[in-house]
Amino acid sequence: MGATVKRVIEAAGGIVYRRRRGGDGGADGANGTDGADESRQPGEIEVCLVHRPKYGDWSWPKGKLDPNESHRHAAVREIGEETGVPVALGPYLGEVEYPLNEEGKKSRHTKNRTVDSKHVLFWMATPISEEDGRRRGAAFGPVHRADAGEIDEVRWLTVAEARKKLSHSTDKDLLATFVDRIEEGAERAVPFLLVRHGKAEPRKSWKGSDANRPLTPRGAACAFALSHELACFNPVRLCTSPWIRCMETIEMFSWQTDRRMVMLEPLTEDAFAAGPEAAWRCFYGEMLSALERHTPTAVCMHRPVIGGMFEHLRGLCASKSLAKRLIAKSPYMTTGTALALFAVPEEGGAGVRIIDIQKVVPLVY
Repeated sequence: MGATVKRVIEAAGGIVYRRRRGGDGGADGANGTDGADESRQPGEIEVCLVHRPKYGDWSWPKGKLDPNESHRHAAVREIGEETGVPVALGPYLGEVEYPLNEEGKKSRHTKNRTVDSKHVLFWMATPISEEDGRRRGAAFGPVHRADAGEIDEVRWLTVAEARKKLSHSTDKDLLATFVDRIEEGAERAVPFLLVRHGKAEPRKSWKGSDANRPLTPRGAACAFALSHELACFNPVRLCTSPWIRCMETIEMFSWQTDRRMVMLEPLTEDAFAAGPEAAWRCFYGEMLSALERHTPTAVCMHRPVIGGMFEHLRGLCASKSLAKRLIAKSPYMTTGTALALFAVPEEGGAGVRIIDIQKVVPLVY
């Protein structure tokens, strides 16, 4: 008989957080609102916990991946299903793996990695408005609220309250990581999505101008699938080089969310070749605007332009290891993929500091 194959269940979730509003606020708000006067100043950070009656535990919202689903998409979907709160992903927190037979147990520090296990990826996540949730619906897909047999209570608690309430050691460890990221400035982080256009028709076989060279059918399918992933970050400003292959890559998401595309002429290949510094000023201006207005933004551009932007962006990274994720050699990024850059204002407000970079690859099946 052959050796038993270990089974790994893939799952994803997150720590949803907000600022408590007005006075001591209370820890109610099971449906994402606490009835506080919105005009009052925000106070302490609150995080969202869910109660699972099957296990009698308090934990972070999370769940298994559906077929043909990415971890990030599952995280947003599961959070929405278990809490009733539509969210957008923030900086990545980490992963947890534990034996399936420890599901529901307080301690999950078993070192045995030969048994069936659950592998969970976690993100920071922030609530978005009902309107934003509705507008991204066609791009993201359906979210169905979990029934009472799965989740029977949702609570917003301060970090100190959550630390006492959480049932599992691994969830408490994750809370410590969350606090570290908050102290790093992650609460102010805004997603800035750098998108490389999908696969275009080859230059050698295309009879028209380079600016009008379109996506291949495969490239179009990849662009369609990418919308599913971009929706996890809820970009509300959509910018693009005005060349056809870039416009076609972001056009589906624009149509699905009813958000217009903003044309950035300095980010075409020709404009970049003629004026690389002007291209950088345009790109960096979008980053600054995203931070100042707290507006999640996506920008679609070309391979050589991306290489030029990377040269500047590496110097904005909070660490050398983070800068290394911005590849120094062509093609820099695969066609039809994105990088989610999470930027915060530099101390003193004079610039931008990148604290997290996430690779966003669509699933084409």
